[in-house]
Amino acid sequence: MISLILAESSLELVPAELQSHPSVNSHAQKLGKRPSEILLDNSWHYAAMKGIDNEIKRGRPDLVHFSILEATTIPLYFENKIKIFIHTINDKVISIEENVHIPKSYHRFAGLFEKLFLEKTITVNNKKLLSLRDQSFSKLIDEINPSQIIGLSTTGQPNSFEKISTNLLDDSCIVIGGFQKGHFSDSMKNNFSDIFSIGNISLEAHVVVARMLYEYEKTIFM
Repeated sequence: MISLILAESSLELVPAELQSHPSVNSHAQKLGKRPSEILLDNSWHYAAMKGIDNEIKRGRPDLVHFSILEATTIPLYFENKIKIFIHTINDKVISIEENVHIPKSYHRFAGLFEKLFLEKTITVNNKKLLSLRDQSFSKLIDEINPSQIIGLSTTGQPNSFEKISTNLLDDSCIVIGGFQKGHFSDSMKNNFSDIFSIGNISLEAHVVVARMLYEYEKTIFM
């Protein structure tokens, strides 16, 4: 079973230093929640986010939503041949279990993951669907213990989705950035076996997820 990690992802609750900002308070009131209970979202909190650390990598939970929808609505996931993790910009790790139906509506997705951040697990009928824990990327890699770790980045060695997929081993790990702009941090890259670029154009994470997993599906299903 291969693993997919959406790494340094733009997924977090509004941090304490921004919770008193007018744009955050206004949005929280519209949702009927406390500022500490809502996802940081650049669409609503742009003014509050100006100048925060790693600004270009934060506040885009919609990118995570698109990417996870791509990964959990394909034969590879239905046949239980992939394990999916979200590693966040703040070193939290979300595990997505088997047969999880991620909401297609962003509003419902946001509500579900806000609940996850607060409660740490989402369970239905005694079956755990999602879990969240504090964990660094390197510790997650130690836990998965893959034979190879492939990072996809425009800074990597030129390659193609097809060639990468044909060389994946059964226990390989694919790492895709879950952020809008920028590159993997050096501490992340130090864990990779290889870093590949699939073109000079920077593609959004969900496009890379869809194309990479489709090419891998072709090697095992076709």
